[in-house]
Amino acid sequence: QVQLVESGGGLVQAGGSLRLSCVASGRTFSTSGMGWFRQAPGKEREFVAAISWTGGSTSYADSVKGRFTISRDNPKNTVYLQMNSLKPEDTAVYNCGRARRSTYSTRLAEYDYWGQGTQVTVSS
Repeated sequence: QVQLVESGGGLVQAGGSLRLSCVASGRTFSTSGMGWFRQAPGKEREFVAAISWTGGSTSYADSVKGRFTISRDNPKNTVYLQMNSLKPEDTAVYNCGRARRSTYSTRLAEYDYWGQGTQVTVSS
């Protein structure tokens, strides 16, 4: 069983920054790819960023490339999402997920465990 707990969301003005954290329980964290997805009201959950088990490979949605950075600390069982230059369109609930494989994945269907989510609201 894997449990994921996100934190770090909040209300921020456009142009501001937030850092999300996702702490995982379970022994497979350090060998699993991890990802961040988000869901805005009335929209489907969409891919944001993903990272391989070593942290050596990452992938980003075009909408966040150059502004967001995903990283991980395996000894701490934690994955991070540093979000800079935030825009109102980044407003959503952000969820971290564990991939069924060790490499990163951008596909929702390849994730089997999810956290409860953390709300990010960016005001204009």
